[in-house]
Amino acid sequence: MTVPRVGLIGLGVISRFYLAAFEREACARLVAVCDPDEDRLATAPPQVSRYRDHRELLRAANLDAVVVNVPNDLHYPVCRDALEAGRAVCVEKPLATKPSDAHHLLRLAQHSGTMLFTSFHRRYNREVNALRDRIASAAPITSLTVRYEETIEEHAGQDRWYLDPERCGGGCVADNGPNAFDLVRLFLGDVQVADAAVHRDAHGVDRQAQVLLDAPSGAAAGVVLDWSCPGERKTVEVRLADGTVDRADMLAGHPEFKGSLWHEYVGVLRDFTDILAGRRPNDPGGLAALELVTATYARERADRPRRPRQEAPRT
Repeated sequence: MTVPRVGLIGLGVISRFYLAAFEREACARLVAVCDPDEDRLATAPPQVSRYRDHRELLRAANLDAVVVNVPNDLHYPVCRDALEAGRAVCVEKPLATKPSDAHHLLRLAQHSGTMLFTSFHRRYNREVNALRDRIASAAPITSLTVRYEETIEEHAGQDRWYLDPERCGGGCVADNGPNAFDLVRLFLGDVQVADAAVHRDAHGVDRQAQVLLDAPSGAAAGVVLDWSCPGERKTVEVRLADGTVDRADMLAGHPEFKGSLWHEYVGVLRDFTDILAGRRPNDPGGLAALELVTATYARERADRPRRPRQEAPRT
């Protein structure tokens, strides 16, 4: 397959990591960008075509694929239009804000034979993958904890839609949850929500959550999410059956704010193009992570007003 020609739809806070990955890697060629904001369009590389409407980009640009980097509530309509236009899609997590929309996108992709890939950038974190390598031949995992803690206002930057539940799909569970749940699945495979505590602010936005998950192996997992944490902590800790405890700090070696994302998005682009070229199978993790988000909110509603039985497991 020739190098795929790709359009980037949405030039928000994450776009600079995609732009850098395109500049660094020869596996794909960026040929067009799209954003309704003229100032953001002006930041795009000079050689690419510019559009203010994604439908115009899909009609006019000579593309093989698109990267969808728009607010969460727009993932579904933009991905739908791209798939209907026969363009392969790499979409930022979450795949959609509603499972019904995600299922529709998967049906569209299957019916048209068009690739639909969800970008989980933490899969490509060096420290996470080093931890996976260290424990690959070790004793089984008995418990795992993923911590995803930050001050959301710092990470959102000018993209204030993160703080609007209608646009985000919720709060920390809807937006950070997919990355954290995907990491659990990376280590343990399919899991189910066993219990959840979700803490909301005065505006009803979930800003902290502790989620307990069960794996078929019998391992227990905990996900700790926090949008109000001073500073930032992104870690994975595992406890093995022989008592060994090991840990990955996703931010280690990256003192720059969001510094780990530079290499992670290179991994996203490489994986996307490898799957597009048929060098490896696609992973349906986008739907699985979204269903865990939905199950967490459902558990919260079912448990009101009582508190969950226990906190997330500590390793």
